[in-house]
Amino acid sequence: MDFNDTPEEAEYRAKAHAWLEANAPKTHGRMDDEGGDDLTAAKAWQAKKAAAGYACITWPKEWGGPGGASWQSQIFAQEEAKFPNPGNPFQIGLGMCVPTIMTAGNEADKQRFVGPALRGEEIWCQLFSEPSGGSDVAGARTRAVRATDGSGDWIINGQKVWTSGAQFSDFGILITRTDPDVPKHKGLTMFWVDMKDPAIEVRPIHQMSGASGFNEVYFTELRVKDSQRIGAVGDGWRVSIVTLMNERNAIGGGVSYHRQVMQLADGISTLAGTGIKDAALREKIADWYVQAEGLKYTRLRTQTALSRGQTPGPEASIGKVVTAPLMQDVAAAALELQDQFGIIADPKLSPLHALFQQTLMSAPGMRIAGGTDEILKNIIAERVLGLPQDVRLDKDVAFKDIPSGR
Repeated sequence: MDFNDTPEEAEYRAKAHAWLEANAPKTHGRMDDEGGDDLTAAKAWQAKKAAAGYACITWPKEWGGPGGASWQSQIFAQEEAKFPNPGNPFQIGLGMCVPTIMTAGNEADKQRFVGPALRGEEIWCQLFSEPSGGSDVAGARTRAVRATDGSGDWIINGQKVWTSGAQFSDFGILITRTDPDVPKHKGLTMFWVDMKDPAIEVRPIHQMSGASGFNEVYFTELRVKDSQRIGAVGDGWRVSIVTLMNERNAIGGGVSYHRQVMQLADGISTLAGTGIKDAALREKIADWYVQAEGLKYTRLRTQTALSRGQTPGPEASIGKVVTAPLMQDVAAAALELQDQFGIIADPKLSPLHALFQQTLMSAPGMRIAGGTDEILKNIIAERVLGLPQDVRLDKDVAFKDIPSGR
């Protein structure tokens, strides 16, 4: 299999690079907990890409995309990564939420939401995880029941947790329990919700990095119209699978930072010379490079599936299982290389704008987001390798009858 650029791909790469040279931001942004000025800059950059046909490249023209090929999207992402950027608050919306609406939503919702999201006018969050469920999305306890006034509306009560970007999101997709009398995977229904509704309360979670990107989200008598339902009643698990597969593909697409370690090591002096001359470190960098290349080719397999119009499959879990521990290992080695100066996390003082300090503190969260390592290894074992399924005692039990530990 030859992964080198074809003449057509090389031509597109040169065109994309030239456009980025002329239009990309000149300095990196740093998205704070409220978005701030960088949120404005990120929206402006997204709008500029959309106008030039470089936003959501594979989306069809009827939804505002250029209707391009998946290889074009891959190439543009590779070239964009070479330039500064103002942060990406759209990853969840454009990578997970809006594609779910495009797949399972009604026509009115597609017309209303796809274009504004693509142009960076609106931001989305994903409301799946709960305190009692963790990576078990099907264990959702947030309840949605029909209003008693005959309107057909739904009343939602419950709590979500670890919701990224909820504090500055405009909308969210929400998985709820609508039928507790059937097994847990069969009684779920998905809705979209307006995050500015006064019945929704967002509470930021203070993280060890000092940031508060994750949130708790509470729903108290939230009333939504039946038209806000995504998919059929009770079909929420199938709809959520579309979101989860896209999520794992997006999260697993991270960089390994081994090149940044080489840059750092080349500028640090040790008793043996520059840090890059250390044989043990060079061996680690070689290992990281091999893992990064393996991830690249795994993503190319996923891109092939996407180019055929297929939904990313369980193999998308491989990227995240490898990426999160890899980033943790790289960051730890980079901080050790900085010796006592590694404790300095100020972007103005630390090498590479404190990249590795931030990575070390955020990587553990990546091993939870989108499914824990253990959950994803089970998925890979069962659905990729074809090994026997893990024992599930609650498989045919009504959700209301599953022991809750209370």
